[in-house]
Amino acid sequence: MNDTTLDRSDTAVADAPTTRLDAMVIGAGVAGLYQLHRMREMGLKVRAYDTASGVGGTWYWNRYPGARFDSQAEIYQYWFSEALYKAWQPSERFPAQPETEQWLNFVADRLDLKKDIQFDTRIVSAHYQEGTGRWLVTTAAGERIDTQYLLACCGMLSAPLADRFPGQSSFKGAITHTGLWPKEGIDLKGKRVAVIGTGATGIQVIQTIAREVGSLKVFTRVPQYVVPMKNPKYSEADWQRHGERFHELKARVRTTFAGFECDFENKPWAELTPAERTEIMEKYWADGSLSMWLATFPEMFFDEGVSAVVSEFVRGKMRERLRNDPRLCQILIPGAQDYGFGTHRVPLENGYLEVYLQDNVEPVDCRATPIERIVPEGIQTADGTVHEVDVIILAVGFDAGSGALSRIDIRGRGGRSLKEQWSQEIRTAMGLQIHGYPNLFTTGAPLAPSAALCNMTTCLQQQVDWISECIAHARRSGKQTIEATKEFEDRWVQHHDETAAATLVVKTDSWYMGSNVDGKPRRLLSYIGGAGNYHRQCDELAAKGYPGFSMN
Repeated sequence: MNDTTLDRSDTAVADAPTTRLDAMVIGAGVAGLYQLHRMREMGLKVRAYDTASGVGGTWYWNRYPGARFDSQAEIYQYWFSEALYKAWQPSERFPAQPETEQWLNFVADRLDLKKDIQFDTRIVSAHYQEGTGRWLVTTAAGERIDTQYLLACCGMLSAPLADRFPGQSSFKGAITHTGLWPKEGIDLKGKRVAVIGTGATGIQVIQTIAREVGSLKVFTRVPQYVVPMKNPKYSEADWQRHGERFHELKARVRTTFAGFECDFENKPWAELTPAERTEIMEKYWADGSLSMWLATFPEMFFDEGVSAVVSEFVRGKMRERLRNDPRLCQILIPGAQDYGFGTHRVPLENGYLEVYLQDNVEPVDCRATPIERIVPEGIQTADGTVHEVDVIILAVGFDAGSGALSRIDIRGRGGRSLKEQWSQEIRTAMGLQIHGYPNLFTTGAPLAPSAALCNMTTCLQQQVDWISECIAHARRSGKQTIEATKEFEDRWVQHHDETAAATLVVKTDSWYMGSNVDGKPRRLLSYIGGAGNYHRQCDELAAKGYPGFSMN
């Protein structure tokens, strides 16, 4: 299909053309590209739209210094084509942003997807038309799209909290959010730079720019447990070996707790001696991956005693690297009273802690002296100090899970507003649909593992496949609309909450709980029952003919 095959009419608004589609995809990242591919395979008239000027989603926007993913390259992959998998050779275990963006362009070109993607297009509204059972979508430029299915692949971390502090517009220097890093880059050499935030993104920036800048002030509020990354280069022979395991890896990642190759397969904590527990932790620590978090002891998520032991193991490793400096340890290492290892997002890093031993780097403890405002000269803290800088980098995170959809004016049956509903309570049916919004399907949305607790390529592809098969089932049955019932959504929300309540994660303030956004309803954004378990439940629904999803 190409642009000339799209039906257009001017019946909606004079001088505002309306594009008529079977399916519309919002987003051209990992999920959006695959969703577009699946819809085309099914013979639907489909088009994808993205605010960016190219494909990549997260990997288009997050081009800040040091950006790279922390899923191993052999599993951060598409699984629908063995030939596609083998045709691309990553250069290292955890490739950086430029290579990942190149890979997604490679996929888009190989599948000839770009002809059906409209770039530089921001979606501002999507209103369900009850009379037709279709969606009327509007872009910022005034274009209208009339589509039967609205497939939101907007990303779980794609709504940056850019306007975070009073006075930002007054700053005389350069200021940017990591998720909105300018394509032309920012000259940091020799500059006085401030980084606000020490989550996974902030850590990557800090460890990358510390030797380039003149001085670096790091404003940290919540200290992080970190795991050192081991990132060997991959040779052609290495990738050939991974290619030979394509089918094994494809099957494996779909069944594990977090969609990785690793899983919790050690003996239960209670059956091990203290020495055996330490030996296991040392083994996974040495692996230099997220396996320290996702393959050691699941008990750390439920048992405060286990959490305390694992957390102290990690704190000890961190103290050694900070040379047991009392001030640095207090500011940069979570205390026993703060939160346990693994109840926050666990960042991988490469030399991050050692950065603070440099003479040109200074941490600012925002628990002791919070940021009050941005002033023309820099950052003013509660003690009255003005930290004068030339560049401010906001690594302050995102309105995760729900933010990308909430920023679009989405209205369902009876004119109900998704933004208004989610401002009261964030609910979905398995993160796939929302009751009251027929034919709207979501990936990376709240209450599914893909919202946070999964290797994203694993969980996003699974959701795209489920959505595609659900639509195919409806079409075979002559049905025009698909909507999760209230009863099914209620049951899923209850199951989600009961599963979450058994863990220590819900006792911790983090973006996982929406705590980083003022006024956001508190609920664990990601399903924590395990990706493998979630996939099994989705498969069972499909096998039974999609009970809980009303088709008319």
